[in-house]
Formats: sequence, structure tokens, C-alpha cells
Amino acid sequence: MTDKARTEEFKVNGEDLLKRVKALIREGNIRRITIKDKESKTIIEIPLTIGVVGVLLLPVFAAVGAIAALVTECTIAIEREASK
Repeated sequence: MTDKARTEEFKVNGEDLLKRVKALIREGNIRRITIKDKESKTIIEIPLTIGVVGVLLLPVFAAVGAIAALVTECTIAIEREASK
């Protein structure tokens, strides 16, 4: 059994950032979310572990909301769990 993860990237504008991050977290098969600026510099990395839900994500959403207010466009890189 191999433990390979799949990585995907999405370009979004600041106003859609929080909505997109929330949708990705709801999918449930995401290991890590990385938000990068226009120059591909990492702004924030969010490791998602099994069982992280609800109230524990509120600080993450607040941070992403603050980032969304500051950037006009960014890239969301996600690491998905490998298909079994």
C-alpha cells in the first residue's frame, strides 16, 4: 500500500477565497491547504487532520478571511488523500 497524495491548484480572487476554502474542507478528503500570493509565496498552510471540524476551524476561517481582505488574487494548493 502506498501513501501518495495528489496535489491540485486553483487560482481564485480574494473575494472567493473563504468560500472556496470552506467548500474544500467540506469535501473531507483534503490533507493540507496552502494559500499562495501572486508571486507563489506561501501565505498560510493549513494541515487538516481527521476530526478537525466545527469550532476548531473558526480561527482558520478568521485567518483566511483576513487574507482574503488583503489579496486580490491568490492560488490555493490542496493535497488530497490518495485514492484507495
